[in-house]
Amino acid sequence: MSSNQNIVVRGSGINDGKFPTRDGGRNTKVYVQWQGMLRRCEGKYKENRPTYAGVTCSETFKSYSYFYEWCQTQIGFGNVDNNGRFWHLDKDILVQGNKLYSEDTCCFVPQRVNSLIVKPKINISPFYLGVTKQKMTGKFLARCKIGEGKRKFLGSFHTPEEAFQAYKTFKESYIKQVADEYKDQLDPRAYEALMNYEVNLDD
Repeated sequence: MSSNQNIVVRGSGINDGKFPTRDGGRNTKVYVQWQGMLRRCEGKYKENRPTYAGVTCSETFKSYSYFYEWCQTQIGFGNVDNNGRFWHLDKDILVQGNKLYSEDTCCFVPQRVNSLIVKPKINISPFYLGVTKQKMTGKFLARCKIGEGKRKFLGSFHTPEEAFQAYKTFKESYIKQVADEYKDQLDPRAYEALMNYEVNLDD
């Protein structure tokens, strides 16, 4: 690809050919993450993912060359977790509730850290995140995800608000625990944000 070619990728991204997209017959990790970001900003992707409503990316991040160069300067870019997975591009940790992928709002974190704050595609509970109602007793149950396929039972309560408070208390403590485990590897901005992360009632 010559350097003066501009190729439109996923409707909004621009690849000017300055940097490679392939390595050994496979897409480079930078290109995979850039395409993934653009895909998450598409209307079709958001149809069954309400939490992605309104998500977009900055004009600078629409440029593959800019995104490529930015990645090279970021803590955690290129890191691999214990399962051989590259660290994720995250937009939610530095700015809670953020809807914009940009150089000021994104960082790289391992899947385990990223999953701590990822909201479910659809919250099946009519109450709050982490809260369900037990039909037999009418009590409200609080549970929190603590790993892939694992949930910790936090107790049963008389009101959904009490159950959510138990979830909130445990979840915020657990986020701090995991952040401390990765403290020496994380971008300091990400570590600080995780230590101050608040679980909200309307999550």
